[in-house]
Amino acid sequence: MSASPEILLLAMRSLPHGPEFRFVDRMVSLTPGVKGVGEYHVRGDEYYLRGHLPGEPIFPGVLLVEAGAQVAGMVAQEDPANPSLPRLKLTALRAVKILGSARPGETLRIEAVITGRLGSMIQAEVSAFIADTKVLSAELALSGTGPAEKQ
Repeated sequence: MSASPEILLLAMRSLPHGPEFRFVDRMVSLTPGVKGVGEYHVRGDEYYLRGHLPGEPIFPGVLLVEAGAQVAGMVAQEDPANPSLPRLKLTALRAVKILGSARPGETLRIEAVITGRLGSMIQAEVSAFIADTKVLSAELALSGTGPAEKQ
């Protein structure tokens, strides 16, 4: 069951990133602590597209991974069974496959499923799509400062 519009907005507010490093425009669905889907529209005016690749800009693969980590982080932070983790960060990558990319005018659909959690470590599987074409699959780990730990 997906979360209410209010929870979707709260999840977006849980991202610690500034606007220039946010690769999720909106959450489409969220099952707190379990899975979620976000979207990012590649506008074409992003600063990093000027140099990647001049004349034929594409959304960088490493930023596809970051978008997946951001969606996974929002899913994990909204888990009602666990406290949120301050300073949640991407800490490990595995089985990353960049199968394509997005171009200006296209919208990425980013999906994340939490596959495990142990203390302040979260494991997730993420995928990104342009329409029905998968452009990313990855397993990743996020870790944060536990609620009782000092930052």
